[in-house]
Amino acid sequence: MNTFGHLFLDEIGFSPFGVAIAWIIVISQIITSVLLFINKFTKISCSINILILVVGIVTVHFKEGWFVVGAGTNGMEFSFILIAVLLSILLPNGLNKNINNS
Repeated sequence: MNTFGHLFLDEIGFSPFGVAIAWIIVISQIITSVLLFINKFTKISCSINILILVVGIVTVHFKEGWFVVGAGTNGMEFSFILIAVLLSILLPNGLNKNINNS
């Protein structure tokens, strides 16, 4: 966490809070993962994780390209699929709220 905070986050403009931000990200992902596992506070947990993943795509993964393995490294494909899965949990009926349940 210290390396990510100091060598990456501080360098892209989050200094002197890089290490604190790195720890907040990790702790929030652990807590929200447990909450998703026990099916509690799913909407807020999905929203927090989507926010973290989008910021990660913008700051890290986008410049590396699409693929995580193969031709590229550190790409955004895995984050993209996680966002899709989290959206399917967050919006199980899609954007249509008038679905007939009969």
